[in-house]
Amino acid sequence: MIRYNLVCEAGHGFDSWFPSSDSFDEQAARGLVTCPVCDSTHVTKGLMAPSLARTDRARAAADGEAAPVVPAPPSAMPTTGEPERRIRAMLRTLREQVVASAEHVGTRFPEEARKIHYGETEERAIYGQASPDEARALIDEGIDVAPLPPMPDDRN
Repeated sequence: MIRYNLVCEAGHGFDSWFPSSDSFDEQAARGLVTCPVCDSTHVTKGLMAPSLARTDRARAAADGEAAPVVPAPPSAMPTTGEPERRIRAMLRTLREQVVASAEHVGTRFPEEARKIHYGETEERAIYGQASPDEARALIDEGIDVAPLPPMPDDRN
């Protein structure tokens, strides 16, 4: 398995594991690798430090010595600071309010948004899924839409 540091077109960094380099290339080409922050499928490999095997332990064992004790490296993921916690709490509250007050129409979102916009059905609050291309098409038609990002905790 290979762990890649990845970056989306908006500059969000994240990491993911792949069975091979070819597997990443294939999944990225098919649009299956998405940014957990903005759902962009335009993802590239970021800079990575090589993973080197340690030789001091094997050498110490061969000499009959105890292997040196090295503290574990700090986590690769930064700790969540107070500003990020507040933003997550606000996003969670916003999401809860939308879910409580709007109708979930799933993948029918673009179709239902058009029907409401053109007066073919009653006006109501809805939410659901739309691809980036579908969302752009709705905006081009003058239909107000806004993304409701998934909570980072929802992806784990």
